[in-house]
Amino acid sequence: MRDYLLTLCVTAAVTYLLTGPVRKFAIATGAMPEIRARDVHREPTPRLGGIAMFFGLCAGLLVADHLQNLNSVFELSNEPRALLSGAALIWLIGVLDDKFELDALIKLGAQMISAGVMVIQGLTILWLPIPGVGVVALTKGQGTLLTVALVVLTINAVNFVDGLDGLAAGMVCIAAAAFFLYAYRLWYGYGIEAAAPATLFAAILMGMCLGFLPHNMHPARIFMGDSGSMLIGLILAASAISITGQVDADVLKIFEGSTREATHAALPVFIPLLLPLTIIAIPMADLILAIVRRTWNGQSPFAADRGHLHHRLLEIGHSHSRAVLIMYFWSALIAFGTLAYSVHSTSMWIVLVVVLLSAIGLVLLLLPRFTPRAPRWAESFVPPRYRRRKRVATEPLAESAVQVPASVEEPMEERIPVPAGVNGATAIGHRSRFTDRRKAGTSS
Repeated sequence: MRDYLLTLCVTAAVTYLLTGPVRKFAIATGAMPEIRARDVHREPTPRLGGIAMFFGLCAGLLVADHLQNLNSVFELSNEPRALLSGAALIWLIGVLDDKFELDALIKLGAQMISAGVMVIQGLTILWLPIPGVGVVALTKGQGTLLTVALVVLTINAVNFVDGLDGLAAGMVCIAAAAFFLYAYRLWYGYGIEAAAPATLFAAILMGMCLGFLPHNMHPARIFMGDSGSMLIGLILAASAISITGQVDADVLKIFEGSTREATHAALPVFIPLLLPLTIIAIPMADLILAIVRRTWNGQSPFAADRGHLHHRLLEIGHSHSRAVLIMYFWSALIAFGTLAYSVHSTSMWIVLVVVLLSAIGLVLLLLPRFTPRAPRWAESFVPPRYRRRKRVATEPLAESAVQVPASVEEPMEERIPVPAGVNGATAIGHRSRFTDRRKAGTSS
């Protein structure tokens, strides 16, 4: 566990430190497109955040290769190299798309090719554990098709939810955390070495998201773009493929005893069929609804619109930050609820807790106008919007006390906002909204 935490911290540190220079590079190269009709942000914001995330991935793999307890992953398996090859290809296509706006079919072809590159190097689904049947071996063609389909679906599902500041990175981080706990339990608890690559991929993915989130939270200073969303989607899919199609159920000796006992014992192995879907349940639902909605309206399934789940949360009155937190809540509830059920499948407390938390989530959805207020003692630790407003005295002041020199008088409406550019609100340095850069309280 110590080596995994070290890898996670190094990945997060590299990603965090490189995001600032990458932001300056994105502004200098003009990777800051104009605001589109479906966008939520109000200021042009640079993209290409996936560059920092990719180098964080490389740093995490490099550190893990030099750690004694994780070096065996690279010696006994070719999956880390397969992941890096597919990630490099999809990342390069994403960088080009962030700069030149590639066609959707080109990106779809690149996603299939990236999945094919991983399949050629051994990162593919070899068999599936099916309840009531056991382990079913797949042919080479079946394994390739299933692997490519899972990669493409996961990449596009993550890409679809990348519509609010910090939404995609946070949801993928939650999914990676649940997947890490599950894979680590198989590797450490059951002694299955085949689960080690998936555990490493999940730890690195968490580090990439945690390192990028401070720059991407609302208001975001940089977006990950397709170079980041497709990258983390591919790594999430690679983790699911590694542990779903590489871990043999027969190793756990679960198909013994009565049918009921075998079913409960098989849950840790059957969960890979569900966990990859539950951790991206919200993005996948958004993807399916978007395809149905656009096809019903006579549009292309790849056409962009403002009908995603996060857009609906904003329309019913939720703020930007609250919409993101609600999506976080449902993702964590589904992922960790499934994880807890796989560990203690006979406990009814888990079901009751999930039902209770679901009811709380529904109540939060129905209170879009409710703004929580922190207690007095905690106001210094929360953002200003969560603090109680102080009452201002309304006593009339003397005329001499309200006289303002003519040189200082300046109507607020005459201040012209700075346009986006090298010296604008989204550029390098201070995020000023007005051309007047004098500090408060000064007259010159």
